[in-house]
Parts: sequence; structure tokens; C-alpha cells
Amino acid sequence: MLLALLLLPTGDPAQLPAQEVAVERRLAGELGLRVGDSIRIGPSPDSLRMAGIVAAVYEPRPDPSGIMRRDKQIRMHLPDLATLLGHPDRVDRFGVSLRAGIAPESAAARLNRAAFGYRARPSAEIAAESSQTFLVVSRFHRAIGVITIVAGAVFLLCIMLLKVEERRLDAAVMRFVGVRRRTIFAALLLEAALIAVAGSAFGVVLAWIAGAATNAYYQRLFDTRLVFSLVTPGIVGFSVALSLLLGLGAGALAAWRLVRTPPMVLWGRA
Repeated sequence: MLLALLLLPTGDPAQLPAQEVAVERRLAGELGLRVGDSIRIGPSPDSLRMAGIVAAVYEPRPDPSGIMRRDKQIRMHLPDLATLLGHPDRVDRFGVSLRAGIAPESAAARLNRAAFGYRARPSAEIAAESSQTFLVVSRFHRAIGVITIVAGAVFLLCIMLLKVEERRLDAAVMRFVGVRRRTIFAALLLEAALIAVAGSAFGVVLAWIAGAATNAYYQRLFDTRLVFSLVTPGIVGFSVALSLLLGLGAGALAAWRLVRTPPMVLWGRA
């Protein structure tokens, strides 16, 4: 339940029975509240009818869906909240914890058949509906990633072809002295693999630095511990494997094109 509350320090905490509340870290910082401070709580500025005492200052779990919201929150015991609102035995939403092995879908179906006046839904379904915006952004990023990989593969192939073209004279000399085409092909392929490994290492370091800079900037901007950029071992492994695959493919194509050319042709064009 979202509730707009006004919290003000009170001079005499003994006027009313003080209820324990937990205050969000950002709100506590703005109001200068600490554990043990006395406050007045109410649904509006002219109705501060409940006294409270700060029992804890907590850091809320990072939530991408609430990063743009500027509202601050406190946590109260449910009976105290019901008394404050004047609506006892009434809630908007509550969670049910299931034992291991119980399917959330079947539990929700049984609860919905048991009575009227509420709607039970699995938490995964609620999370999926609230994350539609992030799914669209994720698909957009995936499309950008595919386009970038394709463009990078074409660029890498062009670079390898130009690199191999510079080795035409060397390849012709090696063919004249009796070096087999298979050996020349393997040497060029090994060179392409080394270039791909070096490029992968540079890309991983660059991604880590960019991710750290992104997190430092946006965490400071929104005053949150939410991680905006994450470089996981899975992402690193996939990127390195893709880089090696593309590098070896481009190197093999360029090397095969070179070794199939007769040595006299290579020498004449050098």
C-alpha cells in the first residue's frame, strides 16, 4: 500500500503511545532522522494524530520499476497502519509464502475458487506485467546487438582481407621455397586467432570500465544501489567465444583466398 505520510519531529514523545516505524534511508537523510527520534505521523499535514519512534533506518531493495519515482516510504506494523487510516481489517495487497514443491499457479487457482472479493495471482505473473517496459527495452537492445555483431563481422572480414593482401609477397616467397599451402593457411589462421584473443581481452576491459562508470554516475544521480550495467561471466564467455568464431572465420576465408592463388600471380601483383 502506498501512503503519503508527513513526518515531523515532536518535542514530547510521551503525549501519545509511540509506535515503532522503519524509515527509508533517503527519507531519513532528507529529514535528518536517526534511530530513536520521535516523530508525528498522519495521512495529511493537519491530521498528525499518531506519535511514532524511528526503530530502524532501512535500505529498500533496488527496484528498476521505481527508480523514477521520487516518493519516499516508511514501514509500519499493519495494525498501526490500519488505525492510522481508520480502516481496520482491510488491506489492498498481501503476499502468501508457499512451501517448497507447491506450484504457485495451482495455489492461486485454489484460492480464487475458495472465496470472492480478492484475486490471487502468482508473483511471476505480476512481475511479468510490471516489467513490460523493460522487456521492450531488452528486445530493442537485442536488435541493436545483432546489428552491431553483423556490422562488426563485415568490418572484421574486410580488415582480415586487407591484412592478408599485405602478405601476398611473403606467401609467394614461401610457396617458391617449398612451404606447403596447408602450413601457410595454418599460420595465417593462428595470426587471426591471436588478433581475436587480443581484441576480446581489450573489449572485456573496456566493457568493465564503461559499466563501472555507468553505475557510478547513475547510482549517484538516483541515490540508489541499483546496478545499471552488469558484466557477468556468461556475457564475457559468450563475447569471447563469438569473437574467436568471427575472427577464425574471417581469417580462414582470407587465408583460403590467398593460398588458392598461384604463387606467380602473387609475385606479379606484389
